[in-house]
Amino acid sequence: MFDFRGEAVQQDLVRKMSNAIRHRGPDGEGLYVCGQIGLGHRRLSIIDLQGGNQPITNEDDSVCIIFNGEIYNFIELRDELDNKGHTFKTRSDTEVILHGYEEWGIDCLSHFNGIFAFAIWDHKQKQLFLARDHLGVKPLYYVVVGNRFLFASEIKALLRDDGCPREVDLSALSQLFTLRYVPSPNTMFRGIKKLPPAHYMLVSAGGIDVRNYWKWKPQFREKWDEKLLIEAYQDLVEDAVRLQMRSDVPVGLFLSSGVDSSTLLALMSKQANRPVHTFTIGFEDGERSNETDDAREMARRFGADHTEMMVSPKDYQDYYERYLWDLEEPVGNETAAAFYFVSLIASRKVKVVLTGQGADEPWAGYHRHIGSRLSGLYSRLPKVLTANVLEPLVTRFLKDEKLRRGVKSLNERDMLTRLVNIYSFFSSDMKAQLFQPWLLEQISSDGAEARESLRQLQSNVEGLDALTQMTYIDTRANLPDDLLMVADKTAMTNSLEARVPFLDYRIVEFAETLPPRLKLRWFRGKYLHKKAMEKWLPQEVIYRQKKGFANPVDRWLRSRMKPFIDDCLFSEHSAVRKYFDGNYIKQLVAKHEGGDQNYMRHVYLLISFELWHQQFIST
Repeated sequence: MFDFRGEAVQQDLVRKMSNAIRHRGPDGEGLYVCGQIGLGHRRLSIIDLQGGNQPITNEDDSVCIIFNGEIYNFIELRDELDNKGHTFKTRSDTEVILHGYEEWGIDCLSHFNGIFAFAIWDHKQKQLFLARDHLGVKPLYYVVVGNRFLFASEIKALLRDDGCPREVDLSALSQLFTLRYVPSPNTMFRGIKKLPPAHYMLVSAGGIDVRNYWKWKPQFREKWDEKLLIEAYQDLVEDAVRLQMRSDVPVGLFLSSGVDSSTLLALMSKQANRPVHTFTIGFEDGERSNETDDAREMARRFGADHTEMMVSPKDYQDYYERYLWDLEEPVGNETAAAFYFVSLIASRKVKVVLTGQGADEPWAGYHRHIGSRLSGLYSRLPKVLTANVLEPLVTRFLKDEKLRRGVKSLNERDMLTRLVNIYSFFSSDMKAQLFQPWLLEQISSDGAEARESLRQLQSNVEGLDALTQMTYIDTRANLPDDLLMVADKTAMTNSLEARVPFLDYRIVEFAETLPPRLKLRWFRGKYLHKKAMEKWLPQEVIYRQKKGFANPVDRWLRSRMKPFIDDCLFSEHSAVRKYFDGNYIKQLVAKHEGGDQNYMRHVYLLISFELWHQQFIST
């Protein structure tokens, strides 16, 4: 907390805010209050278990830091700073950030490889310096309440201030029902913001200044040799795993049946001096999508200490009572709750896990990336054919909403609008019927708010091919504001840190120097990525069909959890009735349950919004 007028902050309020996120750091707490600044910290002990308590100050106490995350290259940076004359009193990576700031100022960010959200109070300059890592693995929220600037790793800490608003941001609501997440810097709370990935902010009596520090943009190599590229990429992946296994406590792994987490297991097994702890979940009634058998076999292959859990409909429904309390932001991601259960079983054995997240976005691993490549061919077809023949046929006969959405988006000539349409499973027509009249007077149904939120990112790659534009935006918007947010919140609610080796910023930069054909070859995504993995895994593992965290939640929602849906969406107390047309929601649910259309994601997003509203707004 920082007071713009220089008045003394309330120590009790800082402590309350800190206690609100105790789950993120149950191993210790610290407080620094000095006039207009108050810093509170909860510690999850991973590096320097005895000496790394926070806040940490420099030698003359003129600079103070609190920090969430890990600086993976802290050992190398510490040696460099030590040679420059800096004196360290701990072995922690936190203190390396502090002395890095003393040595390099704000440019210290260009030296860090890690996942981080930190705040440094510079007493001499009377300035607060906050920063978030390159890909937004660690969250950082903030709000201005009167003369006070408040920030925290989670929104619930900010809400401990009675002056903090608990109102729906209607522009963010429009973004949510277009993109299925709320893009930075907005949240669903009016007035509460999140610092975007790769940004820092300076807060002083003069106000707030937010800036980007990672200026990287995709730039293709003019000449390349595929064999040499594969070897270079293999070296990068091995080094990322080596750095991210740095810990004074055991490091585990979320293990699926796919190539990414299996590769991590192969590399971790080479570097660890004990069996790697691996964790997998399956779902009752999920025989077609469960990956427990394949994961168990992979764990056996590399001698891992394997743990798995079967999740029941009751487990899922029971967790929904606190699901949005943990997430704090509604998302249209039906796999989100799965991360909670795998984090739960992992937290019983380890404090740190690696995950295979982050390889699909920069490497074109999703079906939508195939569609982006096809869009160039599709756009050459006569519009009279695509708009008047193909699109009506798709709308009428395809039940798969992903395919329907993908084909319809191909007909859009404007690149940014096409990208937004690919993400939006609520079409403009559907939103026009869904939103209440009063809401349509204040926000658009055509996705204007969502387009505006992505415009700056898209302008950075405007003029490049469609696939490169989509992977660039995916990596910097969809990934941090949906998947990484979910992974961090569900892991940290279990006091577990999740690390993502494939999102080492060096790997992302490497991928973005490659031409599209080295990512998407014909209809096979992640081309060079998978070729590189052949060094460590058999081909039948690398090229088998991706499952991810697929689960039978759709069948549960149609059957055993149907009363839960009805209570969420059709109760007279339901918040959705205020914002959305109840009759239209009933039509959606009826068509989905009758098998006429697949509206599972639409229903799930409505439930997510309802649960979020109940937790935070209807109080």
